[in-house]
Amino acid sequence: MILYRGELLDSAEQERILAEMESYINCTLSEKTLPTEKVVAAIARLGAEIAAGNYDELLGSLQTDNPQQYKLLAASMLSRENLELKLKTELCGLMPLCTISQSDATPSIQTRAMPLGVLFHIAAGNMDGLPAFSLAEGLLTGNVNILKLPQADNGISLEIIARLIAIEPALRDYIFVFDTPSTDISAMQRMAQMADGICVWGGEAAVKAVRSLAPTGAKLIEWGHKLGFCYIAEARNLENITSELAALAEHIAATRQLLCSSCQTIFLNTEDESDLHNFCRLFLPILEAAAARHRSGTVGGRAYLTLMRHTEYLEELIGQSHDTADEYRGNGCRLLVRPDSELELSPMMCSVLVKRLPQAKIVPALRRKKGLLQTAGLICAPEKRETFAGLFARCGVTRITTAGNMSAYFNGEAHDGEYALRRYVRTVDIER
Repeated sequence: MILYRGELLDSAEQERILAEMESYINCTLSEKTLPTEKVVAAIARLGAEIAAGNYDELLGSLQTDNPQQYKLLAASMLSRENLELKLKTELCGLMPLCTISQSDATPSIQTRAMPLGVLFHIAAGNMDGLPAFSLAEGLLTGNVNILKLPQADNGISLEIIARLIAIEPALRDYIFVFDTPSTDISAMQRMAQMADGICVWGGEAAVKAVRSLAPTGAKLIEWGHKLGFCYIAEARNLENITSELAALAEHIAATRQLLCSSCQTIFLNTEDESDLHNFCRLFLPILEAAAARHRSGTVGGRAYLTLMRHTEYLEELIGQSHDTADEYRGNGCRLLVRPDSELELSPMMCSVLVKRLPQAKIVPALRRKKGLLQTAGLICAPEKRETFAGLFARCGVTRITTAGNMSAYFNGEAHDGEYALRRYVRTVDIER
């Protein structure tokens, strides 16, 4: 389906729509502006409706075992309090965007924050509802938004966005949504040609493909795949941190390691490989219990996870890449001891890599993954937290949390170390 000028249309209409869309966008840009307060009011009302349970049936169709948690997250992110905090934090109080400030140094120059113009959002499918959140950020900055849905989208994005337009009809001129497959390069090129900025959510291959589509002068805004890890600063006396290990296990099982913030590798501050095996023997039953609590509630979901795990296991056997003595297998989970100190993507689905990373080697090891670092879940004594947090931050890590909160959302937080709204506006200097 396509959402165009506030109407849901069949995908067969794509060619006609793309042919006339540039003219329609130019008319909007030349004749209209989008007041920030209108956007905030509409999004906040949508968030309030989600919180009130108006979309519980729709949220129940998500590929998640805890739709209630997703509902609370969506309601929080779309609340007026969070939206106003986001605007204040990310745009330094420039609300509305057309507010003019005068420079004391050059009083004849006026500076104005303005939308980029047209944003083309290419959304990823690893988080339900992400396309709608990305679109909301484009609207908050006054941009016209073209959104290409991921193939994994189950219709929730279209329904939420259509409701947003129903709440505030003025948004119809600023929202165009397509379910175009990524294989339709011609259509994506035409969308990209209309854009002043292209926001791409995805891995290295997706970003590389979008670079080839971007017209000269268009701003490429990458929200690429990142890596998260947990660091345990004390490799021995693990019985003193069992509550934190339980929180880590809950995080791993709840996210199935599918998010950029998820724990892929557990590092221990040690040179002794026996510490890794001792850790695995202690942690495996904790992780196994968490995996059981987060076991998929549907037969199809359980079958899918079983198939993925078995396929990955067979691939390892064929490759004979590792000694099975370094594997600790539980019901619905695995711990994989590895001899190196490299941060890497795990097999996921509650299969976690366990490695050594002595404190003295943190910087060289993590710097090898610069540009891919995101979240570090830190387990250490309170008096050492600042020391380790400083090390991780200097390596390029952009989120440092407790182990259980690696994928938690915090109001006002940045995306991968950057404020999205600042990337969606430009500064215009006007001499009087």
